[in-house]
Formats: sequence, C-alpha cells, structure tokens
Amino acid sequence: MQSGDTKFKKGSLPLVLRRYSSAVSKMEQTILLPSLLRDMPSAEAWDGEAAEETGRDLYGNYLMLKAIRSTVESGLVHLDDQNPKNKTALNKTLEPLLDSEPEVLFHFHLRGLFSVMTDLTEKTQSLTEKYMEIIGVTN
Repeated sequence: MQSGDTKFKKGSLPLVLRRYSSAVSKMEQTILLPSLLRDMPSAEAWDGEAAEETGRDLYGNYLMLKAIRSTVESGLVHLDDQNPKNKTALNKTLEPLLDSEPEVLFHFHLRGLFSVMTDLTEKTQSLTEKYMEIIGVTN
C-alpha cells in the first residue's frame, strides 16, 4: 500500500503543503495542553525584528501555525488584511522583479512558497519537540 506522500512527485507543491498540514496535525495531537506554552519565550528568532515587536510566546506560535494551516487547507486568502506599511516596503524591494516576465515572477514566488512552507514545517516540528521537553517526555 502506498503512503499518502508517494502519490505526489518529490518536490511538488501538494507534497510540501501536505507535509506542513501533517506536521500541524501531529502538533495538535501531541500538545494536549496548549496553555503550558503560554509565557514560554521562543528559543528561535522566527521573524527577527518582528518577533521582538510582537513579543510572541510559544503559545502565540502554536496559534499562528494552526491558523496558517487553516488558510492553506481552505485556500482562502484575505487580501485586504495586508499591512499597508509592509506592503509598501515589499513593493519597493520587488519593483525590479515586477517588471520581469510572468514566468520568472511565477517561479520566484513558487520557490518562495516552497521555502516558507518547508521552514514552517520545521518550526512546527520544533514546537512539538519543545512541548515534549516541557512535559518531560523524551523521544
């Protein structure tokens, strides 16, 4: 019998998205008391300066990872939720790219999506491992 991942080609977008969703599902099944994550500082600098500004703890990271999975699975993107300050700064750094061919732009964003989803999967697994350490369970 084939596993769910074998029906997708290695390195395919559906496979990367499925791995993230699976990591979040495992995180939810493992973390039975998410409140234990409250006020626990994140050992990793997830967003650099953004992490310092939000003061997000492990519980905030847990909620964020679940929310991202909901967005990935539903496919719904709230375009009006973008922060105008971040959008302006992002557009200035991407201006040269915006003038390029549509195929180049597509591949740029696809590589970015792969990178972000892989990073989020690793962070989800790391948070799950951190919770296991907090409750005193070793793998």
